[in-house]
Amino acid sequence: MTTTSENTRSAASSPGAAEAGPSPVRRRGKVLEHAIFEAVLDELVSSGYAMLSMEAVATRAQTGKASLYRRWGSREALVLDALQALLPEAGPAPDTGELRADLLELVRRMRATMLSVPGRAGRVIMSELDHERGAPFAGLMHERVIRPGKDLLRELLVRGVVRGDVRPGAVGAPLLLDVVPAVLLYRAKMVGPPTDAEMVVLVDEVLLPMVRA
Repeated sequence: MTTTSENTRSAASSPGAAEAGPSPVRRRGKVLEHAIFEAVLDELVSSGYAMLSMEAVATRAQTGKASLYRRWGSREALVLDALQALLPEAGPAPDTGELRADLLELVRRMRATMLSVPGRAGRVIMSELDHERGAPFAGLMHERVIRPGKDLLRELLVRGVVRGDVRPGAVGAPLLLDVVPAVLLYRAKMVGPPTDAEMVVLVDEVLLPMVRA
């Protein structure tokens, strides 16, 4: 006669039991939301905005489409929320006590943001959409990436003026503050992702000659 314990051991050792594995964990709230946001940006980077669909996001996030439609009424709203949530924060201005080192740290930080998944996703959107349809995304990228970077650069220049490293007129030159994001975006679009060596050249051969006292 086969005992209950033998039946249990037999079932546990059968091929079907070995393949079943643990049941998936049910995610809710912020955990599920974060998984959805990550899936949105991954889909943008891999497939582009034109091919982005709620179905593709749900599949990548391993959730149901209903979870998306309950929270977001449109693809645009979902993408805006994903970028808003996952774009890196600018952080405080570098303060090494030396202008060149501060500028290097800042441009490297801006480069890292641009090359991050949220930064790449933002660039994908802006390259695909015209001015009118891309306006909400452009506004968000300016508010979260471009403007904070320019504000930090201005802070470094003001500090440099106090130390005597920077000419006072450099602080109030709007186009000077545009140089770093303009170079980064141009290089990324026309040449390829800017390298760290190019960041050194940007500081030594462009920024410093433009701002020195």
